Amino acid sequence: MKISPLQKARYEYSPKLPGMLRNGISDICVKEGEPTQSVADQDKIKALFPNTYGKKEITFQKGTNTSVAKKQVVGVILSGGQAPGGHNVVSGLYDALKAADRNNVLLGFRNGPSGLVEDDFVEFNDEFINEYRNTGGFDIIGSGRTKIETPEQFEAAAATAKKHGLTAVVIIGGDDSNTNAAVLAEYFAANKLGVQVIGCPKTIDGDLKNDDIECSFGFDTATKTYSELIGNIERDANSAKKYWHFVKVMGRSASHVALECALETQPNICLIGEEVAAKKMSLSQIADYIADSVAARAAKGMNFGVAIIPEGIVEFVPEFGTLIGEINELLAGEKTEEFNALPTWADKYAFIKKGLTPASFAVFDILPEAIQKQLFLERDPHGNVQVSLIESEKLFSALVADKLEQRRKEGKYNGKFKTQHHFFGYEGRCAFPSNFDADYCYSLGYNAFMLIQYGYTGYLSKVSNLSRPAEEWVAGGMPITKMMNMERRNGEDKPVIRKALVDLNGNPFKYFEAHRKEWSENTCFTFPGAIQYYGPTEVCDLTTRTLALEKGTMSLDD
Repeated sequence: MKISPLQKARYEYSPKLPGMLRNGISDICVKEGEPTQSVADQDKIKALFPNTYGKKEITFQKGTNTSVAKKQVVGVILSGGQAPGGHNVVSGLYDALKAADRNNVLLGFRNGPSGLVEDDFVEFNDEFINEYRNTGGFDIIGSGRTKIETPEQFEAAAATAKKHGLTAVVIIGGDDSNTNAAVLAEYFAANKLGVQVIGCPKTIDGDLKNDDIECSFGFDTATKTYSELIGNIERDANSAKKYWHFVKVMGRSASHVALECALETQPNICLIGEEVAAKKMSLSQIADYIADSVAARAAKGMNFGVAIIPEGIVEFVPEFGTLIGEINELLAGEKTEEFNALPTWADKYAFIKKGLTPASFAVFDILPEAIQKQLFLERDPHGNVQVSLIESEKLFSALVADKLEQRRKEGKYNGKFKTQHHFFGYEGRCAFPSNFDADYCYSLGYNAFMLIQYGYTGYLSKVSNLSRPAEEWVAGGMPITKMMNMERRNGEDKPVIRKALVDLNGNPFKYFEAHRKEWSENTCFTFPGAIQYYGPTEVCDLTTRTLALEKGTMSLDD
């Protein structure tokens, strides 16, 4: 197979490890901290996880390894959406296993958790692993979104574990996947099956984080990839000087990606869903906010700009949430068939008007017709509107156009407003991991083995102090239950890992808030360029601005 020069060079890159993990497996010991409790609903979470709840946080440090030596047969699973660096988690886990004992075995279960249930696996060896080091994607074994939750699935997973003599399973995934890891760890512990379960924090959305988990892997690479593209668009906008570019980026449940890209590129507008929700902003108010920037720039002769829109922005708009709820009720049960049988959009429009409250219909009626139709085309398996399919970048550009036309009629605006639309999503999920993600992911995998070797289960592999050089990173683990609370899912209370939203009192948002007025009226674009893999450390090993601001290595005055 022919490979590119960059791919060949990345195969040969040696990821950096935290200092204490470089000492050698035999020179790593454990320091235990205090017992933990869940972030909320402690009694309920404890009752659901009696065998794995309340365990201590741990840190690895230099010292004599006191673990009991035994042959390890470990299974690894990639779960959920792709994120740059997943292959390096597998590589780090494999290398640590083999460093401890060449007879240790690593099995990769294909296509997500279903591979464990269906016993679909591959055994890794050096040649196999070496083809995937430092590369993007999850194609080493594929991924999937199956949840192990039925008695039959648990029994099948246990049968697979017994057949192969598994001592542990490592699940690489986001909040839902690691919730499932906690559930699986509890099942194995309750049934005394002798199989440990360790999770690794993955998601480009950046919403799997807390005081312990400083960032999920993939966020660094994905946001740098998007920022490069947005910077390219900004350069084009400033060259052509005739388009407003509306750029939607991934992040349905939180706006971390949008915020980081704004910090990197300084666009004229960036919407932050958490702020929209906190201020209870309406669609009309958001459109006015963007139109103010368009008008201010037009008054200076600048009929161009860039606006970043988070994928899930409409879900943060209170009135839109109410509208979605009413639409879901309107089309419940057999009403969907009645609606779909109507011959024309005019008939369907009348049906909708009759079924919605006046307040919700008023919101619906200001939407462009194309967006109105999107709300009624595709439903999820539960019959609900698939909000993530809404082209919010086109929605807001259309609403802004209406606002500007009204201002023109009132003699308050005399500029030009021509638009281009973009959605950056899949472009960032499988990029070559940045040096940061390559190092971080390799460390997470290596560290996961240390947790296995010392007998921990229901833990998340944890590497912290990430804003510092890798030599100063700190490796350890935290019980997954510490991150959990109870939430309503599909009509039932379920234990889940709490998503981390953008903190409106945090330094990243404060920095953005302090600068956005200047950015909105002037052309302050910055151009990050492509991810750099070779060269000065200050160029190649940069962390995100979000992490730098959170950890104080970047000042609010910078």
